[in-house]
Amino acid sequence: MNKLFEIVGNLEAKLSKILGKYAILQQENLKLIQQKNNLQHQLDKQQEVIEELERKYESLRVANTIVGSKEDKHATKLKINTLIREIDKCIVQLSD
Repeated sequence: MNKLFEIVGNLEAKLSKILGKYAILQQENLKLIQQKNNLQHQLDKQQEVIEELERKYESLRVANTIVGSKEDKHATKLKINTLIREIDKCIVQLSD
């Protein structure tokens, strides 16, 4: 009978240790979930910044295409003048 009490006592001690470890793991899991949420929030913010920078880059790319570099300024002005003449021709045709 004494041996049975010893076995039950050992089981209770082991169960107590397991429950303690379980509580610690639950707390650690909550911390990891919070950390994951924080990282996801940071990732979302960075993604928004990236998208904004991509929009700005695209705008600059289009502007540089229109304006051109210093070497292309003359050619760009000629293109713009050609486009203006074509628009003028279209306006004349529409007014007839």
